[in-house]
Amino acid sequence: MGLVRDGTIYALPPTETLIDVIADGDDGQAAAAERAIREPFQVAELDGVRLLAPIPRPPSVRDFMAFENHYVTSMAALGVPTHPLYYQQPVFYFSNPAAIQGPNDDVRIAPGSSDFDYELEVAAVIGRPGSNISPDKAENHIAGYTILSDGSARDVQEAEMSFQIGPAKGKDTATSLGPYLVSKDELAPFAVARGFDLPMSASVNGKQYSSGNWSSIYWSFADLIAYASRGTTLVAGDVIGAGTVGTGCIIELARVHGSERYPYLVEDDVVELTVAQLGSIRAKVTAAEELIPLSRTTRQ
Repeated sequence: MGLVRDGTIYALPPTETLIDVIADGDDGQAAAAERAIREPFQVAELDGVRLLAPIPRPPSVRDFMAFENHYVTSMAALGVPTHPLYYQQPVFYFSNPAAIQGPNDDVRIAPGSSDFDYELEVAAVIGRPGSNISPDKAENHIAGYTILSDGSARDVQEAEMSFQIGPAKGKDTATSLGPYLVSKDELAPFAVARGFDLPMSASVNGKQYSSGNWSSIYWSFADLIAYASRGTTLVAGDVIGAGTVGTGCIIELARVHGSERYPYLVEDDVVELTVAQLGSIRAKVTAAEELIPLSRTTRQ
């Protein structure tokens, strides 16, 4: 773990983790940053190291659908009608903490999938633990923000969701996180009503695919955290994904503009996702592992 300043990383001893630091709140983060500059365990140039995910193994990962445009368009593409409940409460699914990958790690296609997709998202990381948090107190529990992309096997997801259940194997292979945890004070100048006025974009093999803005979010992170903490406890390191920004995935683009113009990802494709002030994550797509058949595949 280290502090990034002007292209240089000032690292703290390996015995200290980012979860330890953010659990101490804003004061703990400030103290760790000061200590890293004053007495660095190691100093390295940013472009000379391989970055891991800011939280390599989060205690939990909840991924919401907080952008209305994405919800309406992607659900229509999956044959699911818009539900009025969306406008009364946010919705999320639990993702796999073991699937977290670094910001430049390869992303493997899910076994058996031919409709593999990226998702252009922002996420908040919980610092201060809490339960039954009110929206007006939620910001006190955020340590910072990062970029998130959950590799999405749309064909697998569509089959699973026909059972009226959330995505499981369709979202279980790889979730890219990073490249940094950006503290709240760095984003404060861009704050607007429900989010931040920060552009978000995605490209595949250098071709512009997605373009959106964080400010278009329908459910704010304050509401997402309040809802996620109902009847349970959020702990330091928990990841709260906002879900995909409008047009921030191929399933939306292909529905509107056609799959010939926006084909799904294949082996050797390179996906780059960028959010202003948060940086970029870049992943090469690799071939899926063999799909091992189940022992019972027909009805007896």
